[in-house]
Amino acid sequence: MKTKVGIDRIHFYIPPQYVDMEELAQARKIDPAKFTIGIGQSQMAVTDYKQDIVTLAINAALPIISKEDRDIIDQVIVATESSFDYSKAASIYLHEALKINRFARSYEIKEACYAGTAALQAAVDYVRLRPKRKVLVVTTDIARYGLASSGEATQGAGAVAMLITADPAILAIEEESIAYTDNQFDFWRPQYDTYPRVDGKFSTDLYNQTFLNLMEEVGERKPDFWDAYQVQLFHLPFTKMGRKAIKNYRQYLSNSTDKISDTDQKLKALDLWEKHYEHAIEYSRNIGNIYTGSLYLGLISLLNYDQSLKEGDKISLFSYGSGAVAECFFGELQDGFREAILFKEIESMFQKRRKLSIEEYEELYLKSIETSDGIIEFDPSVHEGEFYLAKIDNHRRYYKQKISHQNDSKM
Repeated sequence: MKTKVGIDRIHFYIPPQYVDMEELAQARKIDPAKFTIGIGQSQMAVTDYKQDIVTLAINAALPIISKEDRDIIDQVIVATESSFDYSKAASIYLHEALKINRFARSYEIKEACYAGTAALQAAVDYVRLRPKRKVLVVTTDIARYGLASSGEATQGAGAVAMLITADPAILAIEEESIAYTDNQFDFWRPQYDTYPRVDGKFSTDLYNQTFLNLMEEVGERKPDFWDAYQVQLFHLPFTKMGRKAIKNYRQYLSNSTDKISDTDQKLKALDLWEKHYEHAIEYSRNIGNIYTGSLYLGLISLLNYDQSLKEGDKISLFSYGSGAVAECFFGELQDGFREAILFKEIESMFQKRRKLSIEEYEELYLKSIETSDGIIEFDPSVHEGEFYLAKIDNHRRYYKQKISHQNDSKM
């Protein structure tokens, strides 16, 4: 019997402040329903200028890494499309902050929002060959499109950390998956641009068509798919996106005159997926778009809010990254999966967040770190026990953990 490999632990971190989407809509003189109903967003996580992808990533991983793990982890992989360094990987900062053993590989992966799945698959394949070892995968991003821009309502920030092991406690990942690549310009950011360039309608259409193409291929390669998989998870740049994909596929099937019995089977599967869908978007609704981590934020949300799920249930996951690369992969829930997730800590994180006024949000948004050859020091703007950017010395970043009584120790 093959050893199961997959997600043994998973956790996420979001910045300690947010914006209410109704208030943002009113400030932009837009009908609030366009944000709260049209794209399905209620709140948006916001970073201040001292919070970056490294602080988000460290704080996501810190609660799920034990002393034993530090000695067994062979790789630290960061997936991001928000990197602040064209050369040095953000994972190296994590490696130091988390005190991972020196003989571990650390690197960064990029391909828009799909990069998190590329990192996960690399980790799973590695552990299959070395079942006594572990890999830490962290997705971390800050989505920004500019104040009062067309994409402002689909911003967000956060990181998701996953510990990949043999005999996982949460989700065993199947070996088979189906990937898809199509060179397109729905979303991209040249190195000289501060914000991404987006063709919004085309991006939605491409997402929907990519999902349709993958589903048809999945049905061909996995004859039991439509009966065996109870849940379909989606990459969620906003919470309505997955529902749009289901609706588009439903229309395609309803208009099809071929394979009537097969079409009916697929339509029944879509009905089942929609019953589970709302549970998977609870966190995203109150955080926003976290790019590489959005699919995995949906997974954590599903496992918390969908009480109908049980050990042995099979889940299909649709990962999408603009440009475009996508993948459909599959997993099976393990015994005790809920007990392996820190739901109380997640709830506490939401409760401790501070709501920003629109004026505060705009002020934070426009403030940036000075580009200086000298030393710039920062006071912590995080909660006790969390990491923050403490100093930039000649463009070199240093991070600290906020400890009471000034017992901070520099990394």
